[in-house]
Amino acid sequence: MSGALSGIKVLDLTRVLAGPWTGQLLADLGAEVIKVERPGSGDDTRQWAPPSLADGTAAYYLAANRGKQSLTVDITTAAGQEIVRKLAAQADVLLENYKVGGLKKYGLDYDSLRKVNSRLVYCSITGFGQDGPYAELPGYDYIVQGMSGLMSITGPADGEPHKVGVAVTDLFTGLYAANAVQAALIARNRTGEGQYIDMALFDCSLAMLANVNMNWLIGHEVPPRLGNAHPNIVPYQVFKTAGDSHFILACGNDKQFRAVCEVVGLPVLGADERYATNPQRVRNRNELVPQLTAAFLAKTRDEWLKLLDAAGVPCGPINTVDEAFADPQIKHRQMEIHLTDSAGQDVPLVACPIKMSGTPPRYEVAPPKLGEHTDTVLASLGYDSAAIAQLKADGTV
Repeated sequence: MSGALSGIKVLDLTRVLAGPWTGQLLADLGAEVIKVERPGSGDDTRQWAPPSLADGTAAYYLAANRGKQSLTVDITTAAGQEIVRKLAAQADVLLENYKVGGLKKYGLDYDSLRKVNSRLVYCSITGFGQDGPYAELPGYDYIVQGMSGLMSITGPADGEPHKVGVAVTDLFTGLYAANAVQAALIARNRTGEGQYIDMALFDCSLAMLANVNMNWLIGHEVPPRLGNAHPNIVPYQVFKTAGDSHFILACGNDKQFRAVCEVVGLPVLGADERYATNPQRVRNRNELVPQLTAAFLAKTRDEWLKLLDAAGVPCGPINTVDEAFADPQIKHRQMEIHLTDSAGQDVPLVACPIKMSGTPPRYEVAPPKLGEHTDTVLASLGYDSAAIAQLKADGTV
C-alpha cells in the first residue's frame, strides 16, 4: 500500500533532531527521503551514545531517521554542490537547518535552487529565524526552552526552573515544519510554484505555550511555576499516596470535583461555596489542595485509581518508560515496531502515532547506515561506476 505522500521526493540536509524529525514524519507518510550527510562522520547523533546497536549506531540517531536513504556528500566542494543541485532539481521538498546564510556560499540557498526548480518547497529550520536581532545566533533546544518562558513554568514552585525531559522545542518545530511543508505542497497544486518556509525554534517554543501564553495576554500576570499543578484547573495535579507512590488527578469540571470529594470522604468540600466552581477553586487552591493532599495519604495509589475510575474521575499512574511500553493500551496500539537493517540487525523503534485508514504510515526501511545509498542515488542521477569511484577517491562522497 502506498503512503499518503507517495511520489513526493524530499532532500534532507538536516542534522540532529528538529530537521530529521520533520524528514522522518514525511518518510513515514510515504515520501522518498534522501538524507545528505558528511562523508566519514555523518549526522552528529550517530555518535551520541550510549546506548547503541552492536555496530555502534546510537539510539538517538535511530529515533529520527527511519525510512530514509543516506547519501554522503561534501557540499564544500564544487562536485558535491553539483550533486545536491541535481537532486534539488528533481526534488519536491528540501529541508535544511544550517545557520542563516550558511548554504548561500555554496549556491544551495533557496534563491539559487529555485532557478533550477521553481516547484521546490524549501524549508529552513533555525534557532531564531532568518531575520531579527538574533538571526545569526546558533539555536539549541535547551536555551530556547529557557528564552521562550517554557522553563519558567516548569519545575517545583519553590525550586529552580526545569527543562522538559525531552527536546520538545526541537520536536514541536519538526511537527510544525512537516505541517508547513504539506501545506506548501497543497498550495503548489493550485499555483504550480514552490515557496520558502522559515521555521524558528524560538517561535515554535513560544507558540506551544498555548493557554499559558493566553493567560499572560489576557490576564497580564506573569504565569507562575506550579510544579505538577495546573494554572487554570484545580484539582489537576500529582498527589502522593500511602506507600510513597504518586498518581495524577485530572479533575476537569465541577461534577468531577464533587465526585472526588465523595471518594475521599470529604463531601463537605464539595458543598463548600469556596470550591463550588473551578474559578473559585483556582482562587482558593492554597486552602483546598492541602486538605486533599492529606486525604490521599490514606490509601495506596492503585486503590485510589480504582475508586476514582469507578467514580468517573480522570486519573492515572505515573509510569516509568519501561512501564509505558508494557502498558496493554500501548501494546494494542502497536507503538513498538521492529525493522531489520542492511546488516541484518533487529532495530526496535517507536511507531508513528498517526493512524490512517486508507494510507497509513509505512515502515519499510530501518534508519540507514552512513552512505548506505550513495551509489544508488548517484546512479539515479546519471553517474556511472567510474564517475562514482572518482568521487569517492576525491573524498566528495
